[in-house]
Amino acid sequence: QVQLVESGGGSVQTGGSLRLSCAASEYTSSNYMGWFRQAPGKEREGVAAIYTGRGRTYYADSVKGRFTISQDNAKNTMYLQMNSLKPEDTAMYYCAADWWVGSTKVLSPTEYNYWGQGTQVTVSS
Repeated sequence: QVQLVESGGGSVQTGGSLRLSCAASEYTSSNYMGWFRQAPGKEREGVAAIYTGRGRTYYADSVKGRFTISQDNAKNTMYLQMNSLKPEDTAMYYCAADWWVGSTKVLSPTEYNYWGQGTQVTVSS
């Protein structure tokens, strides 16, 4: 069973940057990994995902051009570089992984069975 541990959350002002990390207990070249977030009172939503085999990336429209997902296979770690942060980015951020993810549903939380505990990101205006 894959274990995921997020780190790197914190509090920043509008326009600031943070880099989240997700360390995986095991890493393969043929699974999907993603970042998701959930704000109080809202549903969990997909932010970005990556297919570890080819490095193909996917982004929610709300973060395109501001967030970058990447991976370091040697360190079994996935990253989310977040730039130009806005107050609406405030949420608990989770990383997730799974092997069987529909190619058209890579940003859907229901496609993933392995989750980290989350890391809080707070952006103040």
